[in-house]
Amino acid sequence: MPPKKAVKEEKILLGRPGNNLKSGIVGLANVGKSTLFQSITKCHLGNPANFPFATIDPEEAKVIVPDPRFDWLCDYYKPKSQVPANLTVYDIAGLTRGASTGAGLGNAFLSHIRAVDAIFQVVRCFDDAEITHVEGDVNPTRDLDIIADELRIKDIEFVEKAKDALSKLTRRGGQSLEMKKMKEEEATVDKILEWLKDGKDVRQGNWAPKEVEVINPLFLLSAKPVVYMINLSEKDYLRQKNKYLPKVMEWLKEHAAGDPVLPISVCFEERLSQFETQAEVDEECKKLNTKSALPKAITTMRQALNLGSFFTTGEDEVRQWTIRKGTKAPSAAGVIHTDFEKTFIQVVVYNFDTLKELGDEAKVKAAGKVMTKGKEYVVEDGDILLIKAGAAKA
Repeated sequence: MPPKKAVKEEKILLGRPGNNLKSGIVGLANVGKSTLFQSITKCHLGNPANFPFATIDPEEAKVIVPDPRFDWLCDYYKPKSQVPANLTVYDIAGLTRGASTGAGLGNAFLSHIRAVDAIFQVVRCFDDAEITHVEGDVNPTRDLDIIADELRIKDIEFVEKAKDALSKLTRRGGQSLEMKKMKEEEATVDKILEWLKDGKDVRQGNWAPKEVEVINPLFLLSAKPVVYMINLSEKDYLRQKNKYLPKVMEWLKEHAAGDPVLPISVCFEERLSQFETQAEVDEECKKLNTKSALPKAITTMRQALNLGSFFTTGEDEVRQWTIRKGTKAPSAAGVIHTDFEKTFIQVVVYNFDTLKELGDEAKVKAAGKVMTKGKEYVVEDGDILLIKAGAAKA
């Protein structure tokens, strides 16, 4: 008798499920968050100012995702309407030491971080006597410690509350399946608590799927993906050297191994944003033998959120849609319209890479590369879809 085939356990991602995910710009006061927000979103929301808490309520804007595949499809179809993918970004007020116990904007600030799905963490690595530092001097590793500690302290508070609530229920005892499940959850909560008290972020843990199911409803701050933005002076960005960088990279290697790290000069990006045309921006970057870090920041954040894209195409419209990688066809259809998920029948699909390689739709069809798939099809990044759905019920 042949051995039983091992059942592969489906990996569950940390974080809120869904395709409409948001990122927040986070850091201490006066490190360049609001200026970065204005530069990356190309809007005048936010309040860059040389004093703490210039930003109080978070500002929100959408950022167009740069993608050469979308540009190619628009050139190919020449549609009447072009709708690129976007990423929602929030400018969140500056954190201070003691925020977890209410200092500064304290709990309001931390609740704003709790509402986003991933974090752009801005780390100040430039000296400027005219821009005050909330801690008195520039010390990036101390700043990194402050933010990591404050987020973990708040997470410990969240987890202890969850533990207390579970303990009240499990103390009743009993052998029911429900009681067994609650005791397993309590054991996971104890494990998370121990992990946090050891000074480690939840996102750095290797959690089993059942543990992730316990972690996700807690909306823990240290479970969120982080993209570290190392904010340099324009001079240091252009020469790619900075006196603080070695210690910063050492800190990140020890405390945030695997998290994306991007050097950026927010003051340089702000200067580029003053040019009226992209051609002028390109000319300035060519003259300085550099390029803007913002496109890479946007695409890196999408990767950190585990987001991908599919396209709908035609002469009327080319549109790029955002989904979480691993999304099945009905859920992808639901991104276009909720009724399409409910009444999904099938999807006609081929990938962008195939279209680009062969040159046109007719050749893709002739090569037998157009597939018809059902409800279990997992949409791949770059798929071009035609959704077939039934009529919605009134």
